[in-house]
Parts: sequence; C-alpha cells; structure tokens
Amino acid sequence: MNLGLTQGLHRATQLRGNAIAVTDSETSYSWNTLAERIARLAAVFRKMGVNEGDRVALLAHNDHRSLETFFAAIWAGGIIAPLNSRLSVPEINAQLREVEPKLLVCGPDFAGLVKDLEIPAALLTKTAAEAPELPLYEDLVTGASPIADANRRGDDIACLFFTGGTTGTPKGVMLSHHNIAANSINFISHMGIDHTIVHLHCGPLFHVAAAVRLFSVTQAAGRHVMLPKFDAAEVLKTISEEKITLATLVPTMLQAVMEISGESSHDLSSLQYITYGAATMPESLLKQALAELPHVKFVQSYGMTETSPIATMLGAAEHQDPESKRLRSAGRAALLTEVEVFNPDGKALATGETGEVVVRGPNVMLGYWNRPEATAEALKDGWMHTGDLGYMDEEGYLFIVDRLKDVIITGGENVYSQEVENVITKMPEVSTCAVIGLPDEKWGERVHAVVVPHGGMSVDEDAIVEHCKSQLAGYKCPKSITIRTTPLSLSGANKVLKPQLREELLSEQK
Repeated sequence: MNLGLTQGLHRATQLRGNAIAVTDSETSYSWNTLAERIARLAAVFRKMGVNEGDRVALLAHNDHRSLETFFAAIWAGGIIAPLNSRLSVPEINAQLREVEPKLLVCGPDFAGLVKDLEIPAALLTKTAAEAPELPLYEDLVTGASPIADANRRGDDIACLFFTGGTTGTPKGVMLSHHNIAANSINFISHMGIDHTIVHLHCGPLFHVAAAVRLFSVTQAAGRHVMLPKFDAAEVLKTISEEKITLATLVPTMLQAVMEISGESSHDLSSLQYITYGAATMPESLLKQALAELPHVKFVQSYGMTETSPIATMLGAAEHQDPESKRLRSAGRAALLTEVEVFNPDGKALATGETGEVVVRGPNVMLGYWNRPEATAEALKDGWMHTGDLGYMDEEGYLFIVDRLKDVIITGGENVYSQEVENVITKMPEVSTCAVIGLPDEKWGERVHAVVVPHGGMSVDEDAIVEHCKSQLAGYKCPKSITIRTTPLSLSGANKVLKPQLREELLSEQK
C-alpha cells in the first residue's frame, strides 16, 4: 500500500461534496467548503515557513479548526504535532523542544500561555484578550489562496503523538500515513461503518485514539461532530440533538455519562455504537451500560500510541452475554495486525501462558522521534513490544493481565494489579480504584488499594478486604487501603497516573 491521509478527504469531497462534513457549536461546513478551507490554511502554513517534513503544533480544544489544522498540516507537506493541553508550561515547552515546530496553532483558552512558550511563530484560532498581537486564523484563511495537496503518503511521517507518560518521560511517536491508514482499515472493516456515520468527537485530540478518528471518519465520508472537551451532560445533549450514531468513551467518561443518564430526558435512540478502550473497563460499569443501553452495540479496542492505536478488537457480538468470560478479554487481532505473547527470550508462548504482548503489522509506528535507542528497544525483529502482560486463549482472544511495570511482587508471588482492581470495582459502593505496590519490610512489596467511593456512599476497609478474600487468593488481597473522596489523577489518555500516586503515598508516609 502507498496510501496518503488526504486521499480520504478527496474521496469524501468527490462523493459527498454538498453533505455536511463537520459540525461544532459555531457552524457546519460541507465537504466542499471544508476541503477549500484546508487548502487555504495549508497556504497559510506554507507562508509561515512550513515546508516538507516540518512540524505544526496544535494547542486547542476540539472544533472545526482543530480538524482543519490536522489536515492542513499534512496538505502543506508537514507533520501535525498535537500538544497535551493539560500540561504545565514547562512540560509543554519540553514537548516543543522535542518536535521543534515551525509554528503553533493556539486556541483562545491557551492564548495566555503563548508568551511563555518556546515557539518561532503562532496564530490564534479565535480572538483572545491575552494575545491581541497574534494573527487570527480566520483572517489568514480568508485572505489566502488554496494550494495543491503536497500528496505525502506511505512511510512519510504524518503525525507526532506523545505517549501517555504513565510510566516515564513522554516520547514522540512517529506515525506514518501508512500507519494511520492501516488503522482506519482495521476500524472501518470491523465496524462496518459508511457515510451514514455521525461521530461524536469529545476526547482530546492530543490522544491518538481520539485524533485518528478524524481520519477514519473522513475515510468513510461520514460526519464529524466536535465538542470542545468532554462533559457528560453535553455528550447526552449532543447525541440527542445531532443524532450521533457513534461515540467513543473511555471508562472514566462512560462512568460519568452513566451516572446522569438515568436522570436525562435526552433521546439516545440514534446511538448505534459506543467504542471504548485506553484503560481497564470495570466489569460492573460495563454491565450497567449494557443493561441501560440495550440498543447500543459496544466495541472495545486495545492498543497503544505506537500501534496507531488499534491492535485488537472485541466486537458487539461478544458483548451480548454480560457473563461471558470473553467480555474480560481485549478481543482478537485486528484485520491487518498480528498479535502474539512472547517470553523474555522472544519466543512465542503456548495458549494460556502469560508473557509480554507483542504486535506486528502496517499499523506499528516508524519509531520514536530522535530516540533511536528507545526505538530499538521497543521494535525488535519487526515486533512492537508493548510492555503489557497477557495471554491468549485457544481461539485467539487476548487477555491483558497487567503492565509489566505494574506487577507487584509480594513475598515472591506476582500480583497483577488489574485483577485486584477488577474485583474491588465490583463492589456497588466503589466508583474507581487503583492498586499499586508499596515497599514493605516483611513482603518486599505489599498490595495497596486506593479506593474512591461513589458520591454519597461510603465503604470501609474491612469490607473491601473481605470482598477480596471471597474472590482472590490471600496474597493478592490488599494489605493496606486508602479511601479518598477526590478523583484519581489521570494522564491525557485518561489512565491513572500510578507513578504519581505512588509518590504521593510514599511522601505521606515520611
């Protein structure tokens, strides 16, 4: 394959030029209008110094301009590098130093940061009092003449995404046109979607799973509906008003939606699919969602930034039986993907044996930006080593056990934190839970659980331990517990920041 990501845009314009392509709180544009605006914005980028292979950084919430920026950077021959808007200025500058963009496209909510950012040039998507000196996106687009598509494709780099950073310093992941196009094929073929899809974008576009949907929905010539950021009430309202057919909700998002859906009068009958992934889905939450939204098909995908991101998918059919053991799996290898489980020597393990999950296929990254040693460590003999522990059953269903770095070794026994978390979150009083290892003089490490109850509910430590003992071996049960009412800190990918949580607990013990 020698695919380019702008091909989907050309196709959508040709097939459905007058159909609505994108809707946000301000406006709606047809495919014809969207394509022309992208070609004009690409001309702006070129004038501001973006040449082939140069990076365009994006620091903004979701709207039609964010969608245009992704495509215009590529149309101009450059590389889009979305920045994590949840970071501090020093952390954002670290990302900027890593990718050295020619310019920054900045949303008004972040205009006040621009003066402190290490960038050669910037433009604002909308007026902001904090940065009146910066040129405005709309003025520049209106005054520009469209340019021809640079037609980058294949192994040309299309996007630089930073890893979630839950296990160390974030790295820039180089994803090619080929990588992301393969991901679109995996997604579209499994879901069976077409131009009738109306996709709700409510996740941050610096997270790869949210961002690549810009390309897959465009490839299908569907309609993009953009929410600036996730808000459970706005999600329900938008599904009803825009007749959303597909929404992607990571577990923390789904939980927030389910907590208010029973009180909502919004019509959700248009919703056909909810896709989820990025973090462990508590069984109790999934069962609740399946029961309360019986007309919706749930689909899980597993992967990582380095796999563009889909490696495996668990389809709607496997979600029909809430008691099926397969519901606890991550599904089977996606259409263009190979998935295996290796031992430490790089040999494939037999069915049911636990080892490191590895992935091979056209969706696997080119490597880490300017980090050849990290690339060589992750990519060995064509396989992406995920750092996840899992096993495969006899029909190719993958079960994720834990992150390699999250395995707790207590008294010489391995405890997989995800297994303990799944048990604790079955308790109706528990909202979220994170299990980590803390130093222990007797056991080396002890199993420690941090538990957040549902609002208005309480749970005591003894009840948690007794519940765990009823379902787990004694050595897997928490030896200590922290109950807190404040939410757990999450990464940009909505994963619990366990290293940060561990540091907080250790500092409290001093």
